[in-house]
Amino acid sequence: MLHQLRRAAGFLLIACALAVAACTPAEDEAAKPKTEFAVGWSIYAGWMPWPYAEQAGIVKKWGDKYGITIKFVQVNDYIESVNQYTAGKLDGVTVANMDALTIPAAGGKDTSAIILGDYSNGNDAVLLKGADGVAGIKGRQVYLAELSVSHYLLARALETSGMKLTDVKTVNTSDADIAAAFASPDVTAAVAWNPQVTTMKGVAGTKAVFTSADIPGEILDLLVVDTATLKANPNLGKALAGIWYETMTLMARQDAEGAAARAAMAKLAGTTPEAFEGQLATTFLYTDAKAAVAAMSEGSLVTTMTRVRDFSFAQGLFGQGARSADAVGMSFPGGKTLGDTNNITLRFDPTFMQMAADGAL
Repeated sequence: MLHQLRRAAGFLLIACALAVAACTPAEDEAAKPKTEFAVGWSIYAGWMPWPYAEQAGIVKKWGDKYGITIKFVQVNDYIESVNQYTAGKLDGVTVANMDALTIPAAGGKDTSAIILGDYSNGNDAVLLKGADGVAGIKGRQVYLAELSVSHYLLARALETSGMKLTDVKTVNTSDADIAAAFASPDVTAAVAWNPQVTTMKGVAGTKAVFTSADIPGEILDLLVVDTATLKANPNLGKALAGIWYETMTLMARQDAEGAAARAAMAKLAGTTPEAFEGQLATTFLYTDAKAAVAAMSEGSLVTTMTRVRDFSFAQGLFGQGARSADAVGMSFPGGKTLGDTNNITLRFDPTFMQMAADGAL
């Protein structure tokens, strides 16, 4: 993945998201059958297929097939898109696995991850000036979006080098400001994601000393939807899966048509085709539905989400009332669960990806 605060903008915003979750419409109201839906997205290489599909008529094609209308809503600030989903203003949203857990799910909004779109395979990076390895970060001020996937990547980088978060001092910096901040000679350490990483690596003396490619499959990018809405409107899940995999097939083509589709996505992302292709090179896209189903069903996902929830709890992202990392329940394919089985609010549901794999859409 990516995008955007592709990932949280700090504890205050997360606290606000949890607060608005309490104002989400009642479940019985949210669960009514309907024909119009809104899905939020923000700019990130792995999420650009959605707005492209809308532009190319693929969204309308699948919506018409199932008698529904789906509108993809761009939200320039990633965390705000997740906040809007949490507050019930959107039926679904593009989101990273950690943020799906710590914002809507931790806030009590029952959420289903129905499309496993990609994992970051180098899009997220720990950047240092004047150092060749992670060890050089000790004692530095590290600029990043605190309590986000960047914070998680930093913790994992430190862990691999025998250090802890207490060995550095973090400076909360939004995704919109981090590239400019890193250009200052006074800022020598940062954690970010693409497209910012590409810009920041151009600063003299900068090296990416640890990236998401060092922890493959841990930073996941998802499409999630409100569980009650999905249950009342399964055609939404079918249409979204149809949209995604038709677009993936086109995007993966190594011909003029595929290149044109990727160039159109680059334009929607506000970048050049060349830069966008570079971002795709560090994004492992699940273009094949069978592969996505397998990845969601593997035990490694449970291991990953255990790491993510333990980090999140340690950072206080489950709220003051959470007494353990088990406070938020999660369910996985095959009946596996993590945490409180009486409070499952994040569900990894491969149903619609499986339908795509079976040619049953």
